[in-house]
Amino acid sequence: MADQQGDESRSGGFPPLPTLEEMQHWTWIMGRAQQMMLEHLAGKAGESDPAPAGPQAPAFHWPGTFPDPAVIARAQVDMWSEGIAIWQRALGQRSEPTLEEAKADQDKRFNAPQWRDSPIFDMIRQSYVLISERLLGSVEAIEDVGEKDRQKLRFLTRSFVDAMAPSNFAATNPLVIERALETKGESLLKGLENMLRDLSRGQLTHTDPDAFEVGRNIATTPGKVVKRTPLYELIQYGPTTDEVHETPLIIFPPWINRFYILDLNPKKSFIRWAVGQGLTVFVVSWKSADETLAETTLDDYVLRGQVDAIDTVRELLGVESVHAIGYCVAGTTLAATLALLAARAEADKVASATFFTAQVDFSEAGDLNLFVSDEMMRTIEQLSGDKGYMDGRYMAATFNMLRGRDLIWNYVTNNYLLGDDYPPFDLLHWNSDTTNLPSKWHQAYLRDFYRDNKLVQAGGITIDGTPIDLSVVETPTYVQAGREDHIAPAKSVWKITGHFTGPLRFVLAGSGHIAGVVNPPEAQKYQYWTNDEPVSTLDEFVAGATEHKGSWWPDWIEWIGARSERKVPAKGARLPGKGKLEAIEDAPGSYVKAR
Repeated sequence: MADQQGDESRSGGFPPLPTLEEMQHWTWIMGRAQQMMLEHLAGKAGESDPAPAGPQAPAFHWPGTFPDPAVIARAQVDMWSEGIAIWQRALGQRSEPTLEEAKADQDKRFNAPQWRDSPIFDMIRQSYVLISERLLGSVEAIEDVGEKDRQKLRFLTRSFVDAMAPSNFAATNPLVIERALETKGESLLKGLENMLRDLSRGQLTHTDPDAFEVGRNIATTPGKVVKRTPLYELIQYGPTTDEVHETPLIIFPPWINRFYILDLNPKKSFIRWAVGQGLTVFVVSWKSADETLAETTLDDYVLRGQVDAIDTVRELLGVESVHAIGYCVAGTTLAATLALLAARAEADKVASATFFTAQVDFSEAGDLNLFVSDEMMRTIEQLSGDKGYMDGRYMAATFNMLRGRDLIWNYVTNNYLLGDDYPPFDLLHWNSDTTNLPSKWHQAYLRDFYRDNKLVQAGGITIDGTPIDLSVVETPTYVQAGREDHIAPAKSVWKITGHFTGPLRFVLAGSGHIAGVVNPPEAQKYQYWTNDEPVSTLDEFVAGATEHKGSWWPDWIEWIGARSERKVPAKGARLPGKGKLEAIEDAPGSYVKAR
């Protein structure tokens, strides 16, 4: 015991020095990290087509005045008092937990026991919570600021606060330090390798890139490509019932993503489920843009895309009309298609229209409205160069910025700092499977729809010489919105109810832009709300709504069935490739695999 105390006394209470072997190992770790960086830089220097730069944050020019000095003084006093409480707690002079400690415990970034066990890291996380809340609160205190400028400032402040979280830095994250010591630095090398790989490919990795393959374990519902144009492939899926509804279903997915979000796997596939409900299902698979689509415009996506596909299905099956679904941006163009058909006395080509999280009125379109400034338009032109199309990785990065805490910094921490392996996740694989966009059309979409909101102005948009007026659309309509949707906010989606004049059913689904749509009944997840009473606002809808547990898909198929009661045998042209259009290849086709 005396010898042990003597050793501690001589060492001053410090841990023993590392052994020669340990020093050699950490020297190798640092040397290997340096080598990896040099190899990465050498590889980048030799690239002729480097990865595109990420999107810029929205530019901001100070529009207002600071709040009353008395308000600032009160905020400073409050912050000082709460800061003192955090220090007292860290020094053991205060037993009751602080408000910031309770909030930090509820934040998944800081709720691991390592954050609480160390007074230093506990103080770091609580101080971060305190400062971040004050920064975000200061945005609301600024005077003489319009709502759009406040929204932009709120977004920029939130992005800054999320980026500066102590969990995002190795020296202030106890989990990273613990992992590095446990693995003797190997986790840091693994994380650096992950980061350099992402820098090389110009995109943040969310899931194991080798876990999924289109046509092998995702997008596997049996079908055939029965038509191919320079803009899209038309896929017809094989029936699984003896009889099918006479009126077929055609699905228009967003051209900014791959269609297989609706066919991830057999249990999650809306396409497979719809086939099983006795519908003859067709899906448009858009071509990822290249130089050949440089001059593509709204007219192309409406006339040579949606209208052409609708007419193709009608002629193939010998039916008068189809049920149509438009998802996200394809729902926006579907609204324009319906207005065009109505103006040309051809509205009966579409028996019903369903909108998945789609907007037509962009006056309250959420944070994406922050990316439609003149500066952003010039950025898109620069990213497109002379190619005429924009690399899809730019759009992926933009969407990630909308939820930076979950879609950026979460992966920086787990995969770069902790060196975790990427988990296999089909939804995140789809999210990373980007699609190039025609630059001219993408700029027009952002400018005419998001910025200038022309689609809801009678005659604001013209297609093939025909002025578009949404108020003439009387097609029966089913509108689905996601309660937590950050891309197409429910309040924005709701606005479609004030522009169409035909019968309309609105359903508010739990969750967001993807999970709110892809929610099969057997999963028994989330919920949805309906309200059959006439209401004029989303708040009124919610106040009088009835909550239903689980998926809204059964509600939709019941609505479709009421408009498609007649059944026909599933034979002849109802079988892919057995009608006038021969099968070109098996689903999911070639366009969805093109990069």
